[in-house]
Amino acid sequence: MHAKKTTDASTTPSAEVFIAALNDAHERLRVLVESLTDAELTGQSYDTEWTNAQVLSHMGSGTDVFTLFLQAGIDGTPGPGMDEIRPIWARWDAKSPAEQARDSVRSSEAFVERLDALDHDQRAAWHVDMFGGVRTTSVIARMRLSEQVVHTWDIAVAVDPAATLPQGAVELLVDTVAPLAGYMKSRPEQPIAAGIATRDPDRSFVLRADSDGVVLETGQLSGQPLRLSAEAYIRLVYGRLDAAHTPPVETGDVDLDQRQQPGERRQRQHARHEPPCRSAKPQPGPDGEASTDL
Repeated sequence: MHAKKTTDASTTPSAEVFIAALNDAHERLRVLVESLTDAELTGQSYDTEWTNAQVLSHMGSGTDVFTLFLQAGIDGTPGPGMDEIRPIWARWDAKSPAEQARDSVRSSEAFVERLDALDHDQRAAWHVDMFGGVRTTSVIARMRLSEQVVHTWDIAVAVDPAATLPQGAVELLVDTVAPLAGYMKSRPEQPIAAGIATRDPDRSFVLRADSDGVVLETGQLSGQPLRLSAEAYIRLVYGRLDAAHTPPVETGDVDLDQRQQPGERRQRQHARHEPPCRSAKPQPGPDGEASTDL
């Protein structure tokens, strides 16, 4: 039986909770991919530069990279370097759309099965140096969960404009995505500070941005915050809350026109699997968390 999720911001969910959520995310991906027609598979995803098949290729290659890190932690060896990662990207780029779809689901299944196979002691002992920090079982499962649910949404919303992130994943990820705001490319002309209040679950954050960068952290400001669902908040952080996909919100003192637009959220390099500003050693975010967009 899967472990019960928690939405208490003061409690870090266990590895078992994240692994259970990742199993659910895999099943959602499988069902979605099986439902896609050939035209939908080669149609544009939410990302204006990728088809749905290319998103699946990105997800599959990312899962393969995470699998190498997972095995390295099991074996007690160093994680993969770019000389091992780049051939994975090339292999996935060479697949046909149908192969990208099929193999993305297979790669996802293999990864969650490998996590499931770890017993309690193995999960407690597992660690690996990954993206600028030492990661535990719960962290690698959570990192993969956030990547999987967001990119699955990229495909789902292209087919169903009303698609949302799964609530179970939202409750687990709402307390973990704030450091990703540091990767936003948009910079305001004048410094801004804004409060954000979420519901389902209830959280409070403060967004500060100036020409030097963006910081999002737990806290409150005076004045009226932006009030929105935690699901919408996560998409806001990931640059997926454009005007066409914004649920009802109370904007308070916040100007939503400054949110990232779809064309801004990924200024991708020529290699389809490379997010911007990636170096051979990804740089950690404000709390030591690195971008995991492989």
